[in-house]
Amino acid sequence: MKRTEKNPILLLSVGLSALFLAGFLLLVIFGAKSYRDIVSSQYGNMDARSLTAYLSASMKANDSLGAVSAEETGYGTALVVTDPETGYALRYYQYEGHLLEDFAPADSPLDPKEAQQIAPTQIFEVKRISQDVFSVTTDAGRTLLRVRSREEAAP
Repeated sequence: MKRTEKNPILLLSVGLSALFLAGFLLLVIFGAKSYRDIVSSQYGNMDARSLTAYLSASMKANDSLGAVSAEETGYGTALVVTDPETGYALRYYQYEGHLLEDFAPADSPLDPKEAQQIAPTQIFEVKRISQDVFSVTTDAGRTLLRVRSREEAAP
C-alpha cells in the first residue's frame, strides 16, 4: 500500500493563497461600496446646486440696472428679471412641485401651462435682503444671489 503524506508547505501555500484571495475580494467589495457612496454624494451635491446655479446664471446673464425684482403673484413670490428694451421678463415661480420659468411680456399674467419646468422643488421663496442681494430658498437650501443692478424694476 502506498502511503500519501500531506505536505505541510503545500497546505500552508494553499491557505495563504486563499487568505490573500479573500482579502482581495473584501477589498474590492468595500472599495466598490465606497466609490458608489462617493459618486452618489457628488450627484446629490450637483442636484442640490444645479437649481440655484441655473437661477444665478440666468440672473447674471440678463441683469441690467433695475431689471431684477421679487414680486408677489397668485402663485407665491416670483423672481422677475425684466429686459427693459423689449418689455419681456423671465419670471421664476413654484407651481405644483416644480420651479417654472415664464418668458412673456412683463405685464402679462402668469400662465403655468405656458411656462417651462426647470426642476422639481416644493419650496421656492425669494426675499430681497439688500439693494443688490436676494435670498432664494428651495428644497436644496438657501442661497444668496447678488445682482449688478442697484434698483428694483419699476412696477
